[in-house]
Amino acid sequence: MLDERWIRSLHVESMRHADLHAERTAHVLFQASTIGALLHGAYDGDLTFAELAERGDLGVGTLNGLDGEMIAIDGGFLRADVDGNVSVVGPEERTPFAVVTRFSPTTEGEVAAGLDHEEILAALDELAPEGEASFAVRLDGRFATVRARSVPRQEPPYRPLGEVVADQHVFELTDVEGSMVGFRFPAYVEGIEVAGYHLHFVDAARRRGGHVLGSRSAGPLWARIDPSDDLHVELPPAVDLADPDLAAETHAAIDAVEHP
Repeated sequence: MLDERWIRSLHVESMRHADLHAERTAHVLFQASTIGALLHGAYDGDLTFAELAERGDLGVGTLNGLDGEMIAIDGGFLRADVDGNVSVVGPEERTPFAVVTRFSPTTEGEVAAGLDHEEILAALDELAPEGEASFAVRLDGRFATVRARSVPRQEPPYRPLGEVVADQHVFELTDVEGSMVGFRFPAYVEGIEVAGYHLHFVDAARRRGGHVLGSRSAGPLWARIDPSDDLHVELPPAVDLADPDLAAETHAAIDAVEHP
């Protein structure tokens, strides 16, 4: 749960594929579908990565069929497969869920060496501009460990995400230099997004990566933060944007998927 001092209104605007236009504005977050839809097995989206690239150059997500963890960094899109091996995503491939932004950091600073994952997140909280509930973040440096996961590609009929995560592959990268990218969102958008931090990692060689479950810094890390009060959500035909469902069972489902 985010501290009350960060709570600020996040303006959420929904649209359909036919209404999309190229997003050129800085400090705007763009999302394909919702985490709630993904939880219920909506693994086929209508947005291509070529279209996603028009709206952001940094972010996280997945691919149709839940085919690995997606990392958007430096304007490119990468897939970490079930074993954590990284490859380039083609522009014609599609995503059922992704969040990106045209990364324009307004705050930068150092995160100390030797911190565990929760301490790293607490350091980011302290570095974030006061009053900003939502932001994109990039952390660069050497990590003693990164505990990560990815999941196997799914075939219809799709199972709910909570069942799929039971088959996830968890692996640990040690003494690795790389980048951790992602977002922090406030609790009141849970169901549309993941409340708190959602981070993916890729090493400097762009060979290994995945969804971050835990980490520990080796050397100092350099953090860059890009705050935003605007979230634009593209909804595939079968997905609607309801009010965020903050029921205990929804929170438990998201928590089980993000922090198994």
